[in-house]
Parts: sequence; structure tokens; C-alpha cells
Amino acid sequence: MKKHILIAASVIFLSVAAANAQVVVRIGPPPPVREVVPVPPPEHRDWVWVGGFHRWDGAHYVWVPGHYEHVPAGRHRWIPGHWAHNGRGYYWVDGHWR
Repeated sequence: MKKHILIAASVIFLSVAAANAQVVVRIGPPPPVREVVPVPPPEHRDWVWVGGFHRWDGAHYVWVPGHYEHVPAGRHRWIPGHWAHNGRGYYWVDGHWR
């Protein structure tokens, strides 16, 4: 029984560690691409535009275009993701609803 509990705890610990893993890129991201924000479709007039961003694919930055997204219940504002810098390089901070 103790063996099963130890294995389960190890799996949970490793899952959390992997989820919190951060990719650090030594090369800074290029400037954001200027996007033309399209008019939302009539059935999505209350949706919010979430701007595009540069994603690191392991070798270079790739532009991910913006899109419209439904505002979750109880949320009011989209906080855009961004590249932050520490002493080792650049890392991505996910956008989120506030």
C-alpha cells in the first residue's frame, strides 16, 4: 500500500513540476506584428480581440495571429501575455482574464 501511495505522490509531483517548467530563450523576441483587427462576426459582438504574439518553437520565433475570444463569466479584461526577461534570457508569461 505504501508503495502505491509513494508512486502516486511521485506522479503528482512530476506532473506539477512539468506544468511549471519554463522555457528560457537567449534571443529576444522580434517586435510584435501590426495586426488589422477585423470586425467581430455579428454573432460574437460581445467577444474580445486577443492580440497575436511570437511563440518560440525551439529554433526560432513564430507569429501566432490574434483572434476573438468569448469573455468568461465573471471576467472583465484580458491581460495580454508577454515576454519577460531575467538573468538567463527571455521567458513567456501567459495572458489571462482578470
